[in-house]
Amino acid sequence: MRSNALSPTRKVMKKSRPSTLEKTSNFERMIHLADEFFDVKSDPAQISVNEQVMIALRKIHPSTMTEKRTSKGPIAWGLVIPTTYAVMQRFVSKEITERQLLRLTHAGQTFVSIYLCSALVLPEFRRRGYAERLLCNAVNEIRKDHPIECLYYWSFSAVGTKLAKAIGTKFGLPLYRRKS
Repeated sequence: MRSNALSPTRKVMKKSRPSTLEKTSNFERMIHLADEFFDVKSDPAQISVNEQVMIALRKIHPSTMTEKRTSKGPIAWGLVIPTTYAVMQRFVSKEITERQLLRLTHAGQTFVSIYLCSALVLPEFRRRGYAERLLCNAVNEIRKDHPIECLYYWSFSAVGTKLAKAIGTKFGLPLYRRKS
């Protein structure tokens, strides 16, 4: 699972002079974090979340996108995508890309698997369980409408793998990983 909780590109910010990034809104910081960690602009196989993709995700299920907010805006985002078993099998075996996974998933289908797509948390809010809670809440909501039998993920970091395993254990569901 893609998670940035311990992103290797994290920078130590000087206290005496705030960086431009510190002066921006939480929303802008979340966008920057997503761009920096996932680098979807240079990988056309990954889902690049834009307004059109958000509309498609909401049609699939309203709980695909989740967030934790403070008065300053979002501090954590989660993304899960319920799919059919066939789509899951094709994705974990690398027959299809992440974008193809989304194109093959439509509202009205019976979903039996959930792709634990991504979790982003601003650095100062990490290690508080926000990512796990967001994704678990999304899985719970989708399970109310679909007979979910398994979970799967594509790991971008050790922290993402740990998060996916914790969620799989919490639900007692088989967990599959996309081949490297």
